[in-house]
Order: sequence, then C-alpha cells, then structure tokens
Amino acid sequence: MLEMNEYARVTQRLYNKSLILESPSDFHPVLYFYFTDALAHIDFTATILAYNPMSPRNIMSMEYMRWRLDQERVGDRVHFPGFINWLKAEHPEIYEELPMLWTGIYDTDDPAQYRSFRIVLNPDERGPIQAEYLSMFIDEFFEPAFIKQLYKNSSLARLFDEYAAARSV
Repeated sequence: MLEMNEYARVTQRLYNKSLILESPSDFHPVLYFYFTDALAHIDFTATILAYNPMSPRNIMSMEYMRWRLDQERVGDRVHFPGFINWLKAEHPEIYEELPMLWTGIYDTDDPAQYRSFRIVLNPDERGPIQAEYLSMFIDEFFEPAFIKQLYKNSSLARLFDEYAAARSV
C-alpha cells in the first residue's frame, strides 16, 4: 500500500472537521457562501495535489468550482470582496480576526488569489502551496470564535448587511 502524501493528510484533516454542534441554517447566507467556498478551494487545492487530477473526487470539485463562479455574483455576494477591504480600513481589529485565507484572497493589496480554483499565495512562486498553510486555513475556519461570527445575528453579519445595504442603494 502506498504511503499517504502530505496533501492527502490535509484532506483528512478537513474531512474530520464537523459543524455538528452548530446550526448552519442560522448562518448569514453570504458569510456561509464564502465560508463553504473557501473550504471548497482548500479541498480542491489539497486534492489536486494529493490525487490524480482525473480522479472522480477532482472531477466533482472542478464541476462545483465552475458553478461557483456564477454564484458569487448573486445578490449581496458581490459585495463580499469590497467588504473585506472596507473592514481593513474601517474596522482593522475585526479584519485581523478573520481567517487568513479570506484576508489574503480578497484584500486588494495582497497578491494571494484563486488561480484555476487553486489557492496561490504568491503568483511569482511556481511550486505548490505548502500543506502546512492549508492545515492552518482549515483550523482558522473551524475556530469556535470564527464560527460564531457566521451567524445572522453576529457583529460581522450585521456589519456586512450594513455595508451591502449602503452599496445596493
């Protein structure tokens, strides 16, 4: 039997997480979309490095990722990237508490981005993202304090709603 590579261990780390003690139906819809979207990008980045690119797992991920491109333009979701930059300027203490993946990808001053659905922290580097970064991203998204901010009545959700309402007028 082949030994599991470091990226397969990252996928196991992700798949062992659970929201069983939470109520995702009470999460803010936009924050929840970007939460699950970030998890999908982590999953895609890790599995493309852990398994054959044409494995059923990777094919399914690619189908989701193509679908999500249109979904991020639905409703108030379009305001999320601007919201992250607004938090950085107007509420730096809240911005600093956000998961590093969100602040890296959506901060216009940070070179990190999603490229072909993979997480790329520095576009000038040609090697794959280190597995340790992916593990850290996973842990940040499942921190209890962060999960509490995903709920509709959280301070982060209220700030987002205010931000989106001001831009939708």
